[in-house]
Formats: sequence, structure tokens, C-alpha cells
Amino acid sequence: MGSFKERLERIRTRMSLATEACGRDAGSVSLLAVSKFHPSEALREAMESGITHFAENYVQEGMSKSALLPNATFALIGPLQRNKAKPALQYFHELLTVDRPELASRLSRLAEELRVCREIWIQVDLWGEISKVGGCPPSSVQSIINALGGSSILSLKGFMAIPPPGMTSAFSELAYFRETWQQRLGVRIQLSMGMSDDLEEAIKAGSDQIRIGTALFGER
Repeated sequence: MGSFKERLERIRTRMSLATEACGRDAGSVSLLAVSKFHPSEALREAMESGITHFAENYVQEGMSKSALLPNATFALIGPLQRNKAKPALQYFHELLTVDRPELASRLSRLAEELRVCREIWIQVDLWGEISKVGGCPPSSVQSIINALGGSSILSLKGFMAIPPPGMTSAFSELAYFRETWQQRLGVRIQLSMGMSDDLEEAIKAGSDQIRIGTALFGER
């Protein structure tokens, strides 16, 4: 697979070609490096190539890597239980899997106590896959937003989703869902969708953040 730097360059080339193909600005899509289950040495190699923000599935693993890599920042992309809400806020700058009102309420209260500013993504599921990958049904989004309570230190950044494999219509469905909520709320909402195998389709549909693991770090 070559060095991390070479793998990163291949991904950035794919991103550049994908944005150019659909008339989007080359810098309009961010790359989230998914480092879950990979050792801290792999993250150090990534940091030598300029990547300093990583995504982890488990709070404990992110905490351990944060202690070893104080110059890195982390995003949580795995399920978050209420009893892990406090360390999640302490060690992660982005929380991409907020999927129920009670969790949003707890995060809002704890963030005020801790005085930390964090970016929140609501994980949505439009396809009835909740039992497999998590997320909330469309009917719960407003309740989660209400539970966040317009916090000044927990900013709603956007929607994150893990579409069913091979569902070609999923990205356009998410784009329409985002547009509906942007009109309803009157604010910009980003979309985190697309991974190693389908980043081009996600970018074409309007993704603002792609989450890349295997193509950067290799198989786990």
C-alpha cells in the first residue's frame, strides 16, 4: 500500500477529481482520518504527513491515544452511552453519533459544567438500520435539537450517516434531508457521509466531510 503519505496523496487526488467533476471547490470537503483500532504509531506516521485530527469508535481508546498524542485531536464516531458522556466531552472535539434526546440533554448539561466547546453531529438513519449501525429516525431529530437547547458551547455542525452498503440512492436522500432541515432551521448544516469505497458518490451528492479509514491506514 506504500507509505501513509502516499496513501494520503491518493485519497486527496480522488477528492480533488471528485470535487472538480461536480463543480465544487477543491477545499469544500474535509477529510476525517478514521484511526480506530490502529496503534498510536500509525497515528504518529499520519501526523508526520500533516494529519492531526482522528476518529475513534470507543471513548476509552480515544482517551488512551489522546494521552500519548497531545498534539492530536479526536472525533468520536462510535455509539456513545450516557455514562461515557463526560469523558467524551473531555477528550473528543467532535461527537458524530448523538442520536437521542436524553444523550443530548446530558451532553448539554455537562458541557456547561466543564466549560468546553464541542461540535455536535446528529447521527441519522433514514433506512431502518438503527439496530445495525445506530442513528436516530427522522422523527427524532427535532427532539434532539430541542434537547441541545441552543447551547452556545455545543454547536450543531451537521448530520452524520452510515448508509446501507450498495444503496446508490442513499446519498441523494441524505442531501434532500439536509436541505429540508436547513430551510427549517435557517442555518447551514453539514453532511458527514462517504468512506473509502464511495467517497466520489458522496462528494457528488454534497458531502462536506468524508470518513476514511482503510484507504489511509490499511485493514485492521
